[in-house]
Amino acid sequence: MIIKSIELADYRNYDFLTMEFDKGTNILYGDNAQGKTNILEAIYVAATTKSHKGSKDKEIVNFDKEEAHIRTYIEKEGIETKVDMHLRKNKSKGIAIDGQKIKKAADLLGLCNVVFFSPEDLGIIKNGPAERRRFVDMELCQLDSFYLYNLNNYNKIVNQRNKLLKDMYMNSDLKETLNIWDMQLVSFGSKIIERRKLFIDQLNEIIFDIHKKLSGGKEELKINYEPDVEIENFEKVLRQSQERDIKAKITTVGPHRDDFCFMIGDVDIRKFGSQGQQRTAALSLKLAEIEIVKRIAKDTPVLLLDDVLSELDSNRQNYLLDSIGDIQTIITCTGLEDFVNDRFQINKVYKVSEGTVTCMS
Repeated sequence: MIIKSIELADYRNYDFLTMEFDKGTNILYGDNAQGKTNILEAIYVAATTKSHKGSKDKEIVNFDKEEAHIRTYIEKEGIETKVDMHLRKNKSKGIAIDGQKIKKAADLLGLCNVVFFSPEDLGIIKNGPAERRRFVDMELCQLDSFYLYNLNNYNKIVNQRNKLLKDMYMNSDLKETLNIWDMQLVSFGSKIIERRKLFIDQLNEIIFDIHKKLSGGKEELKINYEPDVEIENFEKVLRQSQERDIKAKITTVGPHRDDFCFMIGDVDIRKFGSQGQQRTAALSLKLAEIEIVKRIAKDTPVLLLDDVLSELDSNRQNYLLDSIGDIQTIITCTGLEDFVNDRFQINKVYKVSEGTVTCMS
């Protein structure tokens, strides 16, 4: 699968932009804060409905406008598909596939699988558990529509339960309704835990060999899933935590508090790994993400590299570039001469300056 072209209107610093991409390697270069990342973000939004930064739609729309549009042309097995996305500051987004409006994001996810890799991702190992959960959630939502359904419902229930806990401070009689929310929380939460366990098992099958090669055969990486609560005792623990939750006015038990541990031997590198080990593990994680899409979705993802090569040493750069293979890749960088040096085939080059994109080859 490849992205053939993208059109943007009133998207961040672009009033209007049309770009065509080669099926191979595409380079976007220019100084910082010119709009390179915005193009990658638009591709990611078009594929997943969400910004990789977690930005809301109203933050994406051009400051002086009320709406923005993304039109993406995707080709898979010789068949072209058009995805129109309408972003609005004060309303939910509208999405159409080949002119037909869709009601659920699940109908879009999986049509175009993308892997986004930015310098921020290099900190995913050492940063807080929320970032690791977000990585797992974003990948699973692309690959599994049932997971997306369960996660959306779970998050809604957590929010509703938290609101109830706050309201109970003023009206203790509301406690009678808490068990109703708890039953739903356990139902959807248990499905999330089960799928995350399977995903980590699948990821471990792939990441072990990748990391061993990246570390020159010196290190063996394993990811351990650390659920906040096990499925078997979820209901019991949630019930036992009710009084604590009422005092805290927040739900303290459930998969929204899960974490994922990265072990090299018996060392937890989240806490005790060197910066080099953490960055290598993060790179392994992204390369494994590419492979897992190939295995589960039976497709090749589009790889978006946002100024990440300048953050890697030459050995990790070479490994990443060698791993790209037949994947459509869109790379942003500040200068071509910094790292390219004829090390891999470049098919198309764009210069980005102050929201203007010029095709150089």
